[in-house]
Order: sequence, then structure tokens, then C-alpha cells
Amino acid sequence: MQQVRLIMKWQKHKAHQIAFFTAGTIMLLFFLCSLFAACVMEGHSDSVEHIKNEPYVLVLGIAQDAGFPQANCTKKCCEDAWKDPKQQKMVASLGIVDPETHSCWIIDATPDFKNQLQLIRFHQGNKFELKGIFLTHAHIGHYSGLIHLGREVMGASNVPVYAMPKMKNFLTVNGPWSQLVDLENIDLRPLEHDSLISISNNVKIKPILVPHRDEFSETVGYHIQGGSRSILFIPDIDKWSKWDRKLEKEIYLYDYLLIDGSFYQNGEIPNRDMSEIPHPFVSETMSMLDSLTIQHKKKVHFIHINHTNPLLDPLSSEHQQVMHKGYQICEQGQIFSL
Repeated sequence: MQQVRLIMKWQKHKAHQIAFFTAGTIMLLFFLCSLFAACVMEGHSDSVEHIKNEPYVLVLGIAQDAGFPQANCTKKCCEDAWKDPKQQKMVASLGIVDPETHSCWIIDATPDFKNQLQLIRFHQGNKFELKGIFLTHAHIGHYSGLIHLGREVMGASNVPVYAMPKMKNFLTVNGPWSQLVDLENIDLRPLEHDSLISISNNVKIKPILVPHRDEFSETVGYHIQGGSRSILFIPDIDKWSKWDRKLEKEIYLYDYLLIDGSFYQNGEIPNRDMSEIPHPFVSETMSMLDSLTIQHKKKVHFIHINHTNPLLDPLSSEHQQVMHKGYQICEQGQIFSL
């Protein structure tokens, strides 16, 4: 009987040891995974300390102008995202952050502007100042967030808003945007095509004209230059063949290219002539760049993704195909060090 009790006691002790070891192993794996996630960024592998001290670009959103899910969409493409907020994506926008001066600039003031400011605050705490907003064009997903600078919300004072000539005129003569100008909530700053601007000691930016549906303004993408790396950001463009530059040559000039990935392929929107919305299909872009090496393909990150685009679903065959070919899909919160 004593022997049985000793055996049972030993078995209980071993069970506790196994449980303790298993729990300890899980905790260690969790810690290592968390450390890895914190230190390895999608755009570039950098330590957290490096990101704290060097300028970087923060992806504030990846979706097309209407966000994901899209208003009044009850189809399969948006159904799961309505049920699960974790799947929802903000409108395409970038934050340029210079930790040394606690300064930030935003490219495009989207309908998600307030949440995107908070995303920067999450990374930098309250020690940052919005030093300016760079606009690409006058489609609603790219400038309508300016309303948050007005007296109904932030009551901002002379926030620099950089715009091309037609875009600047559009904001000056059309309400309610003109009120932001009249009340000096914003300070419109002119931009010139292909003219480099120093926004800090560490960062320069240059607008580049691109062809697009220019009903109200011209459209630009942006060249962002840091001390070590450069980024080309073109969220909206018509077919690449309409541009006066060759994307396959631009690849060699940049470390990263965040480019229009609105639609994956033709026929994505049923019962609509997609020639009316002539974005380059992701499938077309990949075919055009097919001869590139894998190292150059990895520079390409698709952004500005429409709610119908299967790239928003990481389990879709289209998403897997893009990754398999070596291209990338932008992630909200992704960091590219400059």
C-alpha cells in the first residue's frame, strides 16, 4: 500500500513537472514570436530601436477610397468583414515619421483620418506633431478627411496642406474646403511636378504626375527619399501604358514601390464595364514585370485595394499566387524604414 502511494505521488510530481515544462515552453515560444514580430517589419527587417531613431514610412491603410468593407455592400466580399472588425481595412494612406524631431506628415487625408492619426500616436505616443499633409488628387478617399481639421472637430491652425495647382484651386474655390482656407485651419502650399522638397533634415519628397481620371484636379504619386532608402507611392493610376515613364525601369530606382492594386483582374465587378475605371489590374502588372528577378519583384507592394479584390483575403488563391510570384501586398501598420 505504501508502495502504491509512493508511485501515485511520483506520478503526480511528474505530471506537475510536465505541465510546468509545457507551460514554460509555450510562454517562451510566445515571447520569441512576439519579439520576432516586433523586430521584423514587413517592409524591411529592423530592430525596434532602429525604428525609434530613424525616419520611416508607416502604412496607415491599404483599401480603395471607400474602405473595406464598403458601405451598403452585403455581398460575400464584405460579409465576413462586417462580422469581424479585425478584418476591416482603412483607406490607403501613408504616414512619414521622423522620430528625431517628433514630426509626422501624412500622404492623403482619407475618410479614416482620425483613426490614422491614432495609428501614428500608437507608434510614437503623444510626442509627435502633424507637420503637413500631401494630397495626391481630388477623389473622395484622398482629401475628404480634411474636414477633421475644421472648427467642428480639431479647429487646427495653419496645418500645411501640399497640393498641385489644380488641386490647390479646387480647395480654394469650393466649399466646404474653402472655409478651411478662409479660417486658416489649413495653409495651402503649392507643389510642382518632379520638384524635390526637404521636409526635414532626414526626409525629402517629390510629386510625380500620373495619368488618372482628372475630373477636378491632376493626380500625382510621390517619391519619398530618406537617408538610406527610397519609396515610390502611386495609389491611383490609369493603365501603365498611359504613363510617360516605364514601371519596369522605375523598379531599379527605388527600394520599395507601393503601387495601385485596386483590382485583381477584368470582370471583378459584375455587370459593369471596367474600362470606365481603367486601373491597371494586378494580373497585368505582374505579367508586365514577369521578367524581373525575384529580388526586384519583392520591391513591389500592392496597395489601394478595392473591396471586391480577392487580395484582401489572405486565404484566397489570388493572394497566394501574388506572394508565390514574389510580389508583396501591403499590410496596415507595416513599416518601411528610410
